[in-house]
Amino acid sequence: MIVRKGALKDLNACVLIDASYVTDYVWQIRTEERPYEEMVIAFQTVRLPRSVRAKPPRDTDYLVRDWERDECFLVAEEEGEIRGYLDMIVQPWHGTGWIKDMAVLKEYRRQGIGTDLLGAAFRWAREHDLRAIMQETQTKNYPAICFCRKHGFVFCGFNDRYYTNQDIAVFFVHGV
Repeated sequence: MIVRKGALKDLNACVLIDASYVTDYVWQIRTEERPYEEMVIAFQTVRLPRSVRAKPPRDTDYLVRDWERDECFLVAEEEGEIRGYLDMIVQPWHGTGWIKDMAVLKEYRRQGIGTDLLGAAFRWAREHDLRAIMQETQTKNYPAICFCRKHGFVFCGFNDRYYTNQDIAVFFVHGV
């Protein structure tokens, strides 16, 4: 498996990767307002009554724009086949890399490709003097939440108006 900088010719293969996922759990948010302007917010892992197939709320049209930024657009390739990609943009004023998207072909998931892509993104971030990497996902994308936590990312916030489809975004951060 080779992880390398993505080329223009790789974008079509990246667009064709089905980023949908199946989940049996979600992170359910609970908010409680208390006296004296105090608010309690908690996330709880809740088992769903049945497995749900879902798709991330993003269109892949942005991939070309992100690739043109010439920042951190990585692909995982083996035997001439693009098996996954990671798209990270830089927010220089924060010294942060923001993973906008990461996807692996279904038949190659849970084989370390995502881990390899993430490792390459961390190397890139260190080479470019970034201080942290952020990753976002939806509360219903429990596989992605587990991936983040497994790799040392720490929950750092949420936004219940982030996605146009009304999904709640949760944010994770990892120091570089």
